[in-house]
Amino acid sequence: MRFHEFGTSEVLRYEDVDRPSPGPGQVLVRVAATSFNPVDDHIRAGALAQMLPVALPYVPGIDLSGTVAELGPRVRDVRVGDPVVAMLPLDSAGGAAEYALVPAESLAPAPRSIALADAAALPLTGLAAWQTAFELAELASGQSVLVNGAGGAVGSLVVQLAVDAGARVSAVDAPEHADRLRGYGAHRVLDPLDLAAGPAAVGGPFQAVVNHVRLPAPELARLGDYVADGGVAASTAGPVPEAPARGVRSASLWVRSDGAQLGELVSRVDAGRIRIHVAARRPVSDLAGVHEDAGAGRLRGKTVVLAP
Repeated sequence: MRFHEFGTSEVLRYEDVDRPSPGPGQVLVRVAATSFNPVDDHIRAGALAQMLPVALPYVPGIDLSGTVAELGPRVRDVRVGDPVVAMLPLDSAGGAAEYALVPAESLAPAPRSIALADAAALPLTGLAAWQTAFELAELASGQSVLVNGAGGAVGSLVVQLAVDAGARVSAVDAPEHADRLRGYGAHRVLDPLDLAAGPAAVGGPFQAVVNHVRLPAPELARLGDYVADGGVAASTAGPVPEAPARGVRSASLWVRSDGAQLGELVSRVDAGRIRIHVAARRPVSDLAGVHEDAGAGRLRGKTVVLAP
């Protein structure tokens, strides 16, 4: 599935192309599945064209799970037949296909404890959660953490990583996610915030606030009040203003591919320390429908897109 011009979901075309050949440092993977991420929609629409130039035609699908089919020159520590996962480069992607080229350094062994196709739900969201939790928020044992938008694909993993690190997590999202968030070990599960009520209404302020909800600037500023003096606000959905007088710093995420970090996440999946929640599985031939549903707000949770 690819598009030759930017536009609505209608620009996606399901077509035959030549099987790619791996170059130096690349691996050809027979794809089991990719998954949908909101950034896929932004790339297809051209909203990121200036920030993230892509060559057309473009094959979407940043996540990938599958089996190594062929090795390029100078590739080590990977064998044909290995089950693998990867986050592909944003500017070239390629997961919505039968075969995809992957930089060898982006690969990690696939989890053994879940279906290979479902493992495609892990790479981008897992790396976004890891980098937000540990690089931006620097979460550690004993900290109080508020995760806003905890029921989403990234938020769910941040909750689990924070709990696994020994933090006390207050998870915020719609009631439909409450049982799952409790199952992840959240100390407190809260309905969407009334930001005007202030942090004391939900047991705050917190040493770290991790935000995954797109909010207008005035509400992001109010969310900053939920951070305790000397704390941090980390966000994947727009910057929370800093408060230097209180020692509050802010950090925003631009997720990057990292095979070593992805390997850490895989080991935690196989050890049962984090769980992957897949809401739907759809064929790649229906990818235009997935994009259309995402644009209309009809996707509920992580959608895995099965390769042909």
